[in-house]
Amino acid sequence: MKEIIRIDHVWKEYMMGDVLFQALKDINTTISEGELTAIIGPSGSGKSTLMHIIGLLDKPTRGNIFIQGKDISKIPDDKLSMLRNEFVGFVFQQFNLINKLTILENILLPTIYTRKKLTYNPVEKAHYLMERFGIGGKENSYPNKISGGQQQRVAIARSLIMEPNLILADEPTGNLDTKSGAEILKLLKELNKEEGITIVIVTHDRAVAEQTKRTIEIRDGEIIK
Repeated sequence: MKEIIRIDHVWKEYMMGDVLFQALKDINTTISEGELTAIIGPSGSGKSTLMHIIGLLDKPTRGNIFIQGKDISKIPDDKLSMLRNEFVGFVFQQFNLINKLTILENILLPTIYTRKKLTYNPVEKAHYLMERFGIGGKENSYPNKISGGQQQRVAIARSLIMEPNLILADEPTGNLDTKSGAEILKLLKELNKEEGITIVIVTHDRAVAEQTKRTIEIRDGEIIK
């Protein structure tokens, strides 16, 4: 399978007072095209830090990150922000929607910040995604007026609007009831199976991880499986 992102001997260290804290220790892993992967670990294991590295939200203290074979470890922050907006779509546990914007405006938000010339009409694509995810007709509603499950569907639609190479879902079922959580997980699995979208789910829930095709287990900043 074609490599999308490779993490090569990555460390992430912080100074906590006079103590050096190692959040990640010599991490090596690869995410390939079409994978449905879980990163699992308990609180404090380093999984969130690894998620931030994979999602280009943070830079390693040392080590290299390769995007489609190109080392991007040293690129300037402005170029990194542009790459992140186009390369990865995020789905967060807290949804991270903006209540003063309509559902349609929330979904279209990533398209406002891109410099890439889009080969499609983003409004038409947003409407297609809303219909696809069962939230058609909600385009003029606001996030605080719809259910948690619907908000997460909006977040997934927003994550796909730029047609990214990778979807990174951080505890996507963590803020939902059992039924809504199962529906969101089913939707992510369908996107992977039917459309070949590469998805990484970050979770502490082994039952969620067991529904993916591959599991990366992290503990005390190290990959143990």
